Amino acid sequence: MITREQIPTVLDHPVYDADGSKVGDAKHVFFDDASGEPEWVTVKTGLFGTNESFVPMRGAHMVEDHLEVTVSKDRIKDAPNVDVDSGGHLSQDEEHRLYEHYGIDWDEAWQQANDPDQAGWASPGEELPGNTAAEAAAVGGTTADMRTGDDAMTRSGDAAMSRSGDDAMTRSEEEMHVGVERQEVGRARLRKYVVTEEQQHTIPVRHEEVRVVREPVTDADLDDALSGPEITEAEHEVTLHAERPVVETRTEPVERVRLSTEEVTEEETVTGTVRKERIEADYEDDGDGRRP
Repeated sequence: MITREQIPTVLDHPVYDADGSKVGDAKHVFFDDASGEPEWVTVKTGLFGTNESFVPMRGAHMVEDHLEVTVSKDRIKDAPNVDVDSGGHLSQDEEHRLYEHYGIDWDEAWQQANDPDQAGWASPGEELPGNTAAEAAAVGGTTADMRTGDDAMTRSGDAAMSRSGDDAMTRSEEEMHVGVERQEVGRARLRKYVVTEEQQHTIPVRHEEVRVVREPVTDADLDDALSGPEITEAEHEVTLHAERPVVETRTEPVERVRLSTEEVTEEETVTGTVRKERIEADYEDDGDGRRP
């Protein structure tokens, strides 16, 4: 169980769920007005910590530098939306909704609180540690007296001031911390496919043509000329040749293609909202028109 003395080690420290998963960072601790004990802790969740969920501190304990609670991360993120700045208190309706969401029996919790045999901190007539006699007397009322209106829970700081008698008030502000997270935005792949295209090449081709060559008979070829009949008919056949283009394709490697990535840094403006506490002084006239 977390004690009041451990509150500084809880605030702004990581909060882990029952399975060991980080939920967020603890921002506020709400005390029970009657017992003065820590009852709820608010945890910043979401990508930039924009959500703040209430988590019960029952069974919670500090482990090294973080707080471990007894509920799951999913249940915490689905918790009812409760205004953290609603006067520093939880209303009865808000607390009922939180009890119901986390499966805490409201009636059983208050029976134990009012049972002296169970060391009930709400039992009549007992002066609680750290409280004044007047506060202890207020605790001695009925369950309805203690849990009506907006006096059910008090946030750390205001409650501590009322119990310690300190005349100073702490003012807090939220600071926006912007970070980045790496996530998958797309995929690229290489795909090879076949296309058909026409190509033209000009090449020289040769062919044979018939040409009649007439030569006079000379003494050298006189015998060949007189070897045949004197006058007759005859034919002589000549075979002609020509070259034709022949197309043949061969596969040749031409280049290697691969995918690579490179990081490009650019600036992006992020807008968020932060809350700041303001402190004002209220004055009451003492009857003669003068302020104290």
